[in-house]
Amino acid sequence: MNASSTPMQGNQACALGAIAAGCRFFAGYPITPSSEIAEHMSRELPRVGGVFVQMEDEIGSLAAVIGASMGGVKAMTATSGPGFSLMQENLGFASATEVPCVIIDVMRGGPSTGMPTRPSQGDLMQARWGTHGDHPIIAIAPASVAEIYEETVRAFNLAEQFRVPVVVLYDQVIAHLLESVEVRDVPIVNRTFANGNAAQIDNGIAPMVRPGDGRRVHTTGLTHAADGFPTQDPDTVDRMMRRLLAKIENNRDTIEKAEIFGDDEAEIVIVACGIVARAARHAVSMLREDGVRASMLRPVTLWPFPEKALMKSVANARCVLVPEMNAGQMVLEIERIVGSHARIEGLTRIDGEAISPSQIVSRVREPSRHE
Repeated sequence: MNASSTPMQGNQACALGAIAAGCRFFAGYPITPSSEIAEHMSRELPRVGGVFVQMEDEIGSLAAVIGASMGGVKAMTATSGPGFSLMQENLGFASATEVPCVIIDVMRGGPSTGMPTRPSQGDLMQARWGTHGDHPIIAIAPASVAEIYEETVRAFNLAEQFRVPVVVLYDQVIAHLLESVEVRDVPIVNRTFANGNAAQIDNGIAPMVRPGDGRRVHTTGLTHAADGFPTQDPDTVDRMMRRLLAKIENNRDTIEKAEIFGDDEAEIVIVACGIVARAARHAVSMLREDGVRASMLRPVTLWPFPEKALMKSVANARCVLVPEMNAGQMVLEIERIVGSHARIEGLTRIDGEAISPSQIVSRVREPSRHE
C-alpha cells in the first residue's frame, strides 16, 4: 500500500489498522462508542478471507478471540468500559496461557452504563489491574486518528512478539474524530511457531505450536509447568510467574513509547494521554509564549508506564500537573515514579466533557504554581 492521505474516523482507522496488521478474526458485541469498529470489520474481513462473528456478549467475544488465536489466527475484539469489565476473566486467561490477542477499549463515562456517548479516561487502571492476580499486560493510548491506525498495528506486533494480550485505549472523542490520515506501509510481526520436538524459550518467550502439525498441546489457566499441565509445586510456579512478568519488564526498551513536547528544561511538566494530551500540547504552546518553561509528556504506551522518559522530562521540574478525565488514576502512577522529586498535582474532570487547554493554563497560572 502506497502512502496516501485519507479522511477517516478513529474507529475506522482502528479497523483498517487491524486488517493491515494481519487480523483475520473479529468477535464482538455492539457497544457505544466502539460499535463502528465492528461495523467496519464486518465489511472488511470477508474481503481478505477473514471471519467476523457477532457474539452474544463480551465474555463470549474475548473467549472466541482467544480460541481463534490459539488456532493460529491474529484476532481482535472491541468494546467499551462495561464490556471491558466483563472481559477481565478471559483477559487473565489469555495472560496466563500466553495467547496473543488485541482488545480495543473505547472509553466512555462510567461507572456502570454511565454515559454511553460521552468521553472518559476511566479505564486506565482497569487496563492494568482489572483481572485478578499478577499478570503481564501491555496497554497503548493513541491520541489521534493516524496514531490509532499505527498503534493498532503495533498492538498486534507486540501481542505476537511477546505472546501477551495488548489493550488499546482511547476515548470517545478520538473514536469519532474525523482527520486526514496518511495510510502507509508499516512493519508487521508475524507469529513464531515451534519447529522442533522441544519448544525453545528465547528471551522468556516460547514459540506457539501450529495447529495440525502433529504436536500435542495442553492449555490450562491453572498454574502450570513447561509441559502445560497444572502444578502447585512452589519452585515451578515461581519460575513460571516470574517468566511471564519478566518478558514485559525485561523488554521495556522495545515496548515503551512516549512523546515529549516543549522546553527541554521545563519547570512545569504536564503529563496527559489521549484527547487530554492534545489540549495539553496546546496549553504548553500558550504557556511558552508567556515565558513559562513548560513541557508535556505523553505516554503512548500506558502500561508498562514509560518511567525513564518521565524522569527525564521532570529532571528540572518543580511541579508536575496531571490532567485526566477521571477522578485521578494516572496521577497515582506519577506519584509512585516521581516521588518527592517534584510537586505533583492532579486536574480532573468527570462530567463527560473534555479538559480544555484554557483549563490547564489557568491551573498552571494559579499563584501556588509560582511559590
